[in-house]
Amino acid sequence: METMRHPIILSALALYMLLCVAVGVWAMRRTRSTHDFFMAGRELGVMLTAFAVFSSTLSGFGFVGGPGLVYRMGMSSVWMVVAAAIGFQVTFLALGKRLRLMAELGNAVSLPDVVALRYGRRSTRFFVALAIILGVLGYLATQILAMAVVLQDVLREASWWPGISLEACVAISSAILVFYVVTGGIIASVYTDLVQGAMMVVAALAIFFTVVTTFDGGMRGIADAIAADDPEAIGPWGTLGVFGCLSWLFVFGMGGSGQPHVITKLMMNRRVRDARHILPVTLLGYVFSALLWIGIGLFMRAMVVSGQHPELDAADAAASQFLQHYAHPVLAGVVLAGLFAAIMSTADGFLNIGTAAIVHDIPRSFGVSLAHELWWARVVTVLLATASALFALYTGDLVAILGAFGWGTFAAALVPVVTIGFNWKRATPLAANVAILSSLAFNFIVKIAGIQMPYRIDAGAVALALSLVLFIGISWLSPKPDLSPEVEEVLEM
Repeated sequence: METMRHPIILSALALYMLLCVAVGVWAMRRTRSTHDFFMAGRELGVMLTAFAVFSSTLSGFGFVGGPGLVYRMGMSSVWMVVAAAIGFQVTFLALGKRLRLMAELGNAVSLPDVVALRYGRRSTRFFVALAIILGVLGYLATQILAMAVVLQDVLREASWWPGISLEACVAISSAILVFYVVTGGIIASVYTDLVQGAMMVVAALAIFFTVVTTFDGGMRGIADAIAADDPEAIGPWGTLGVFGCLSWLFVFGMGGSGQPHVITKLMMNRRVRDARHILPVTLLGYVFSALLWIGIGLFMRAMVVSGQHPELDAADAAASQFLQHYAHPVLAGVVLAGLFAAIMSTADGFLNIGTAAIVHDIPRSFGVSLAHELWWARVVTVLLATASALFALYTGDLVAILGAFGWGTFAAALVPVVTIGFNWKRATPLAANVAILSSLAFNFIVKIAGIQMPYRIDAGAVALALSLVLFIGISWLSPKPDLSPEVEEVLEM
């Protein structure tokens, strides 16, 4: 079986890519309008929505970037895992019902649609769309880079294409992604999410069992090996430190309700009352799948520091190295195929919301609408994927760091406007606009200028705190806004 490891892994990936083509073609027949392309016809059941939500949260960020971050920083990134679980509960409690009702009220096909309905201003729609486009560049780049890193590692290990460059892997990954998204839209994504999510839950449990049984002494042995090399890494704060970890707790706990690729899924379920059933399924799936994030990262760090595995060329290679050297070949093939599925479905979600912002929301911000919106949606999907691929190649960041930047950008711009604004009638359009613009300016100035926050605090957490203060302060100081009776009724529920 061991001699067949690489053929099994490559066969699993090839079968998955063929499945993507088949799903895309099937979904294209069901995609007859922009409402189908962006909202799946608002016909998703409990299981489809639940698996789509937690799969969108993990994706390449969690399955490639997560183990890489644990390998690099020790226990620090566990705070991301804990915070994201809290974030699911905040999201469903604050938005599960209101967002779905608002979407139905306005027959919305995008998040800016419901924001425009809530605040009654075209300018707010425009700024939300702008925030989504800018955040998508960072986060979609995460997905493309994650796919490319795994593909490059697999092809090199199999000796099929040992000299393949990261740029070539980015091009291959982007081409498959674009075909999948252009043909199927969000329908292709949510149906593969169900299969992929179930695969990853089972695989994560199997991976964690492999971790515990493969390393001598199990988790205790792993902890001892890491502690012998760097006691700080296995401590509660890892190598990032207390302030950095607490800033992640804030931005990932509070910021989950500002992730448009996640919360737009709450606009797609068939019935409003389904939210109460979606949350527990989402939480269980996420918690089990997160075992892969933590288990692989700790295992590979312990193997390297104990001299049982060569030093990794890049931290992001931790997951693929584990699967190719220590997991059962069939399990490795299933997990890598599931990993690609997770990345593809999330990338589909990002391309979906980014494309909607460009072809649907920005034109409507100026009082116009495009003819042949569905055709333009497919064209813009290609252009947006290309831009994100270039962003992934030339920023030079780790997958998880790019992901954290995208998460922080969305959180700071949208948590005040959506999470607070959909639960507080006093919130004003001016406050929403200022919160979005200030957070975007802060995040991008810090990123471009390379400014480091003191005590290793995450810049996204600072931006979120700033936008919350501005949003609440300006709303209190502004005249009380006039709301339509229908919107006011939804906000009172």
